[in-house]
Amino acid sequence: MAFRLITSRLSHSSSSSLASLFQGRNSRVAATAALRYTTAAQDPIKPSVNVEYTKLFINGQFVDSASGKTFPTLDPRTGEVIAHVAEGDVEDINRAVVAARNAFDEGPWPKMSAYERSKILFRIADLIEKHNDEIATLETWDSGKLYQQVATIEIPMIVRLLRYYAGWADKIHGMTVPADGPYHVQTLHEPIGVVGQIIPWNFPLLMFAWKIGPALACGNTVVLKTAEQTPLSALYVSKLLQEAGLPEGVLNVISGFGPTAGAALSSHMDVDKLAFTGSTDTGKTIMSLAANSNLKPVTLELGGKSPFIVCEDADVDQAVEFAHFALFFNQGQCCCAGSRTYVHESIYDEFVEKAKARALKRTVGDPFDSSNEQGPQISSEQFEKVLKYIRSGIESGATLETGGDRLGTQGYYIKPTVFSNVKDDMLIATDEIFGPVQSILKFKDHDEVIRRANATKYGLAAGVFTKNIDTANTFMRALRVGTIWINCFDIFDAAIPFGGYKMSGQGREKGEYSLKQYLQVKAVVTSLKNPAWL
Repeated sequence: MAFRLITSRLSHSSSSSLASLFQGRNSRVAATAALRYTTAAQDPIKPSVNVEYTKLFINGQFVDSASGKTFPTLDPRTGEVIAHVAEGDVEDINRAVVAARNAFDEGPWPKMSAYERSKILFRIADLIEKHNDEIATLETWDSGKLYQQVATIEIPMIVRLLRYYAGWADKIHGMTVPADGPYHVQTLHEPIGVVGQIIPWNFPLLMFAWKIGPALACGNTVVLKTAEQTPLSALYVSKLLQEAGLPEGVLNVISGFGPTAGAALSSHMDVDKLAFTGSTDTGKTIMSLAANSNLKPVTLELGGKSPFIVCEDADVDQAVEFAHFALFFNQGQCCCAGSRTYVHESIYDEFVEKAKARALKRTVGDPFDSSNEQGPQISSEQFEKVLKYIRSGIESGATLETGGDRLGTQGYYIKPTVFSNVKDDMLIATDEIFGPVQSILKFKDHDEVIRRANATKYGLAAGVFTKNIDTANTFMRALRVGTIWINCFDIFDAAIPFGGYKMSGQGREKGEYSLKQYLQVKAVVTSLKNPAWL
């Protein structure tokens, strides 16, 4: 197959807002309109890196799986094999947990000063920043996400988050508590121990950082399982951990499958805590495995069906752009995607026409080409799932405004799809599609749309577009979700907590709140004799 070589690097941005990528692209939309639905047929660009790290990372060493098995990781642009990666299984999880337990019980990591731990975390962040381009190339090749998105938005966010938690490491402390009687009472905030973490395929390295940052800052050791679709970036970064001086066994990375490696990690009797990002159904399984083993605590960041509500006073053009971004960003493969677009009836027809026009202008193709806004879906399985939901939308009576089919004959590309006249009971309005499918629903008044927006098992996020501060205040308190973006969307910062209500999960990622998920609180009471004061 012919390839075109990457000949230039993209400039880096320090922005922590994913929306900034979209805003920069908006100025190019009209110029690229004539190219829509054409770039997927071009020969794929040849990535400028070699895949060097395909083994499991256990106790500071890259090792083969105990079984010797490997599995292929595929290029979503073509469906072809990128590399064969070690397939971790139960025995490999056992080896990794033993390494993490020894590192916690006998090693220097939890015993070194918090300041020393912070310096290592800072060095990890520096090395990731230094190797930005190589990491971004691997991530794009393995996942199909836009190179520009990874290189200029996601990796700077990762670096910022690791530095944020490096700064927290020596600021974690307990309290002195007054008590009735002659006692000195203090609380200790202690690391939990060995932490099992399972990350998804839609933001592989970003979720890697969200997980390890607070866990390591608190002094824990980690066994992390990558998604089987996207193992390459985490394995590459494992090499950088060694360079940064992270002690052996503190962080172990296992590539493997959920029913084997994931289940073994979730049910392991010597794992003290679990953290998982992924689907709600898998989250239920993980909670069950944790409960039926050693009752380990579990943090879950799960699915969503987030409403994006456009009120009658909204600037329609601006709302169309943000609603488009809220849904189509990352090929629609976003747990908090604004996948239910509710539009007030007074502006509904105008909004639909402009949303259709915007989708038609969206450029789809090779994610290494900076002129494209959308790459392929992650896998053939996800590709077929999205097409199945599109067929369901048509069959249930929604109006297909544009898209609705694959793009080209190679890879997992899908045309940006817009449905209007969507009803609340249609599968495209109830289920998490995880693809480039925008469903636009009509509402009459605020009370009605609040009720409808809340009528879901999910509660991860929401967007509200209005010029009225009173309206904004009403929605921010009425919507039962973990994050509400007002006149914006997908604004992420290391300090902003993220997590869901209802079946979108429990616990919080990022910010100070995340630290609490990785600490135990111990009360210490000491009797005082003849105290001078109480």
